[in-house]
Amino acid sequence: MQQLVLILPALNEAEVLAGVLARLKAGIKKLPLTTELVVVNDGSTDQTAVIAGKAGATVLTHLINRGLGAALGTGLAYAKKQPADFAITFDSDGQHDPADIGKVLSPLFKNRADVVIGSRSLNRKSKMPFLRRVNNQAFNVLTWFFFGKTTTDSLSGFRGFNRRAIKSINLKTERMEVSNEFFAEIKRHRLRLEEVPIKVIYTPYSMRKGVQPGNIFAIIFRLVLRLLR
Repeated sequence: MQQLVLILPALNEAEVLAGVLARLKAGIKKLPLTTELVVVNDGSTDQTAVIAGKAGATVLTHLINRGLGAALGTGLAYAKKQPADFAITFDSDGQHDPADIGKVLSPLFKNRADVVIGSRSLNRKSKMPFLRRVNNQAFNVLTWFFFGKTTTDSLSGFRGFNRRAIKSINLKTERMEVSNEFFAEIKRHRLRLEEVPIKVIYTPYSMRKGVQPGNIFAIIFRLVLRLLR
Protein backbone atom coordinates (compact mmCIF):
# COMPACT_ATOMS: atom_id res chain seq x y z
CA MET A 1 0.00 0.00 0.00
CA GLN A 2 1.20 3.53 -0.79
CA GLN A 3 2.35 5.77 2.05
CA LEU A 4 1.31 9.31 2.99
CA VAL A 5 3.25 11.49 5.42
CA LEU A 6 1.04 14.25 6.85
CA ILE A 7 3.20 17.12 8.16
CA LEU A 8 1.94 19.57 10.79
CA PRO A 9 4.29 22.42 11.77
CA ALA A 10 3.44 23.41 15.34
CA LEU A 11 4.47 26.24 17.65
CA ASN A 12 2.66 26.38 21.00
CA GLU A 13 -0.50 24.70 19.70
CA ALA A 14 -1.39 22.84 22.92
CA GLU A 15 -4.75 24.63 23.10
CA VAL A 16 -6.09 23.02 19.92
CA LEU A 17 -3.68 20.29 18.79
CA ALA A 18 -5.40 17.32 20.41
CA GLY A 19 -8.65 18.17 18.64
CA VAL A 20 -6.90 18.76 15.30
CA LEU A 21 -5.11 15.39 15.47
CA ALA A 22 -8.28 13.57 16.52
CA ARG A 23 -10.17 14.99 13.53
CA LEU A 24 -7.28 14.13 11.23
CA LYS A 25 -7.12 10.54 12.44
CA ALA A 26 -10.86 10.17 11.87
CA GLY A 27 -10.62 11.83 8.45
CA ILE A 28 -7.83 9.66 7.05
CA LYS A 29 -9.32 6.29 7.99
CA LYS A 30 -11.01 5.90 4.62
CA LEU A 31 -7.95 6.80 2.56
CA PRO A 32 -6.42 3.90 0.57
CA LEU A 33 -3.03 4.73 2.06
CA THR A 34 -0.82 3.99 5.02
CA THR A 35 -0.67 7.35 6.80
CA GLU A 36 1.85 8.74 9.28
CA LEU A 37 1.10 11.91 11.21
CA VAL A 38 4.25 13.96 11.76
CA VAL A 39 4.19 16.97 14.10
CA VAL A 40 7.21 19.25 13.80
CA ASN A 41 7.44 20.86 17.22
CA ASP A 42 9.16 24.16 16.44
CA GLY A 43 10.59 25.07 19.83
CA SER A 44 7.27 25.12 21.66
CA THR A 45 7.29 26.12 25.32
CA ASP A 46 3.94 24.49 26.12
CA GLN A 47 2.74 20.86 25.97
CA THR A 48 2.60 20.65 22.16
CA ALA A 49 5.14 17.81 21.91
CA VAL A 50 3.56 15.81 24.75
CA ILE A 51 0.07 16.09 23.25
CA ALA A 52 1.31 15.09 19.80
CA GLY A 53 3.11 12.06 21.21
CA LYS A 54 0.07 10.93 23.20
CA ALA A 55 -2.02 11.16 20.04
CA GLY A 56 0.33 8.72 18.32
CA ALA A 57 2.06 11.21 16.03
CA THR A 58 5.75 11.09 15.17
CA VAL A 59 7.26 14.16 16.87
CA LEU A 60 10.25 15.99 15.37
CA THR A 61 11.49 18.73 17.69
CA HIS A 62 13.50 21.90 17.14
CA LEU A 63 15.14 22.87 20.43
CA ILE A 64 14.52 26.53 19.60
CA ASN A 65 11.89 28.26 17.49
CA ARG A 66 13.31 28.36 13.96
CA GLY A 67 10.22 29.40 12.00
CA LEU A 68 7.57 27.96 9.69
CA GLY A 69 9.96 27.41 6.81
CA ALA A 70 12.39 25.47 8.95
CA ALA A 71 9.55 23.34 10.36
CA LEU A 72 8.23 22.51 6.89
CA GLY A 73 11.78 21.81 5.70
CA THR A 74 12.28 19.36 8.58
CA GLY A 75 8.98 17.65 7.78
CA LEU A 76 9.76 17.26 4.09
CA ALA A 77 13.29 16.07 4.84
CA TYR A 78 11.74 13.37 7.02
CA ALA A 79 9.34 12.40 4.22
CA LYS A 80 12.32 12.20 1.84
CA LYS A 81 13.99 9.61 4.06
CA GLN A 82 10.82 7.50 4.25
CA PRO A 83 9.36 5.43 1.43
CA ALA A 84 6.65 8.10 1.24
CA ASP A 85 4.70 8.25 -2.01
CA PHE A 86 2.89 11.43 -0.97
CA ALA A 87 3.21 14.21 1.60
CA ILE A 88 0.72 16.81 2.75
CA THR A 89 1.36 19.93 4.82
CA PHE A 90 -1.53 20.80 7.10
CA ASP A 91 -1.86 23.71 9.53
CA SER A 92 -2.06 22.71 13.19
CA ASP A 93 -4.29 25.60 14.29
CA GLY A 94 -7.57 24.01 13.21
CA GLN A 95 -8.31 26.09 10.12
CA HIS A 96 -8.19 23.17 7.66
CA ASP A 97 -10.86 20.51 7.15
CA PRO A 98 -9.54 16.91 7.04
CA ALA A 99 -12.39 16.12 4.63
CA ASP A 100 -10.42 18.04 1.98
CA ILE A 101 -7.40 15.71 2.10
CA GLY A 102 -8.87 13.42 -0.54
CA LYS A 103 -9.52 16.43 -2.75
CA VAL A 104 -5.87 17.52 -2.49
CA LEU A 105 -4.61 13.99 -3.13
CA SER A 106 -6.81 13.36 -6.17
CA PRO A 107 -4.64 15.15 -8.82
CA LEU A 108 -1.60 13.35 -7.40
CA PHE A 109 -3.30 9.95 -7.58
CA LYS A 110 -4.31 10.65 -11.18
CA ASN A 111 -0.77 11.84 -12.06
CA ARG A 112 -2.05 15.22 -13.24
CA ALA A 113 0.18 17.17 -10.85
CA ASP A 114 3.33 16.92 -8.76
CA VAL A 115 2.22 19.65 -6.33
CA VAL A 116 -1.33 20.55 -5.33
CA ILE A 117 -2.29 23.75 -3.51
CA GLY A 118 -5.47 23.78 -1.49
CA SER A 119 -6.88 27.20 -2.38
CA ARG A 120 -9.20 29.10 -0.08
CA SER A 121 -9.89 31.59 -2.89
CA LEU A 122 -11.36 28.94 -5.21
CA ASN A 123 -14.02 28.00 -2.67
CA ARG A 124 -16.98 30.31 -3.36
CA LYS A 125 -18.36 29.66 0.10
CA SER A 126 -15.12 30.69 1.78
CA LYS A 127 -15.54 33.85 3.82
CA MET A 128 -11.97 35.04 4.08
CA PRO A 129 -11.77 38.21 6.19
CA PHE A 130 -11.14 41.35 4.13
CA LEU A 131 -7.61 42.04 5.41
CA ARG A 132 -6.63 38.41 4.91
CA ARG A 133 -7.99 38.52 1.37
CA VAL A 134 -6.04 41.69 0.55
CA ASN A 135 -2.91 40.23 2.13
CA ASN A 136 -3.27 37.05 0.11
CA GLN A 137 -3.72 38.92 -3.15
CA ALA A 138 -0.60 40.98 -2.45
CA PHE A 139 1.46 37.84 -1.96
CA ASN A 140 -0.04 36.25 -5.07
CA VAL A 141 1.31 39.21 -7.05
CA LEU A 142 4.69 38.90 -5.34
CA THR A 143 4.82 35.20 -6.20
CA TRP A 144 4.19 36.00 -9.84
CA PHE A 145 6.69 38.90 -9.82
CA PHE A 146 9.55 37.03 -8.16
CA PHE A 147 8.99 33.51 -9.40
CA GLY A 148 6.81 33.76 -12.51
CA LYS A 149 4.14 31.41 -11.11
CA THR A 150 0.44 32.25 -11.04
CA THR A 151 -1.56 31.16 -8.01
CA THR A 152 -4.83 32.03 -6.32
CA ASP A 153 -3.56 31.27 -2.80
CA SER A 154 0.20 31.57 -2.34
CA LEU A 155 -0.16 31.59 1.46
CA SER A 156 -2.11 28.36 1.76
CA GLY A 157 -0.62 25.94 4.26
CA PHE A 158 -2.55 23.01 2.77
CA ARG A 159 -0.33 21.46 0.09
CA GLY A 160 0.12 18.03 -1.45
CA PHE A 161 3.26 16.53 -3.01
CA ASN A 162 4.06 13.36 -4.91
CA ARG A 163 7.36 11.49 -4.60
CA ARG A 164 9.00 13.49 -7.37
CA ALA A 165 8.20 16.78 -5.60
CA ILE A 166 9.22 15.44 -2.19
CA LYS A 167 12.65 14.48 -3.57
CA SER A 168 13.10 17.69 -5.59
CA ILE A 169 12.03 20.49 -3.25
CA ASN A 170 14.83 21.95 -1.14
CA LEU A 171 13.68 24.78 1.10
CA LYS A 172 16.20 27.43 2.19
CA THR A 173 14.05 30.04 3.91
CA GLU A 174 13.08 29.56 7.55
CA ARG A 175 10.20 31.95 8.19
CA MET A 176 6.85 32.87 6.63
CA GLU A 177 8.38 33.55 3.20
CA VAL A 178 8.54 29.78 2.73
CA SER A 179 4.99 29.86 1.34
CA ASN A 180 6.27 31.83 -1.64
CA GLU A 181 9.50 29.84 -1.89
CA PHE A 182 7.51 26.71 -2.68
CA PHE A 183 6.59 28.32 -6.00
CA ALA A 184 10.25 29.04 -6.75
CA GLU A 185 10.97 25.36 -6.24
CA ILE A 186 8.00 24.37 -8.40
CA LYS A 187 9.36 26.51 -11.21
CA ARG A 188 13.01 25.48 -10.75
CA HIS A 189 12.21 21.77 -10.95
CA ARG A 190 9.44 22.16 -13.56
CA LEU A 191 6.91 20.52 -11.31
CA ARG A 192 3.31 20.33 -12.46
CA LEU A 193 1.03 22.49 -10.31
CA GLU A 194 -2.70 22.25 -9.74
CA GLU A 195 -5.01 24.06 -7.31
CA VAL A 196 -8.19 22.70 -5.75
CA PRO A 197 -10.80 24.53 -3.65
CA ILE A 198 -10.70 23.87 0.09
CA LYS A 199 -12.80 24.89 3.04
CA VAL A 200 -11.27 27.19 5.64
CA ILE A 201 -12.38 27.35 9.27
CA TYR A 202 -11.68 30.73 10.84
CA THR A 203 -11.78 31.01 14.62
CA PRO A 204 -10.45 33.74 16.92
CA TYR A 205 -7.58 31.35 17.65
CA SER A 206 -6.63 30.68 14.02
CA MET A 207 -6.95 34.38 13.16
CA ARG A 208 -4.05 35.09 15.51
CA LYS A 209 -1.86 32.77 13.45
CA GLY A 210 -0.36 33.05 9.97
CA VAL A 211 0.97 35.98 7.97
CA GLN A 212 -0.23 39.31 9.36
CA PRO A 213 -0.66 42.36 7.05
CA GLY A 214 2.21 44.24 8.69
CA ASN A 215 4.71 41.47 7.90
CA ILE A 216 4.74 41.96 4.14
CA PHE A 217 7.87 44.16 3.96
CA ALA A 218 9.98 41.85 6.12
CA ILE A 219 8.90 38.90 3.98
CA ILE A 220 9.74 40.72 0.75
CA PHE A 221 13.20 41.51 2.13
CA ARG A 222 13.84 37.86 2.99
CA LEU A 223 12.54 36.74 -0.41
CA VAL A 224 15.02 39.05 -2.12
CA LEU A 225 17.82 37.61 0.01
CA ARG A 226 16.71 34.13 -1.00
CA LEU A 227 16.90 35.07 -4.70
CA LEU A 228 20.46 36.35 -4.23
CA ARG A 229 21.73 33.09 -2.74
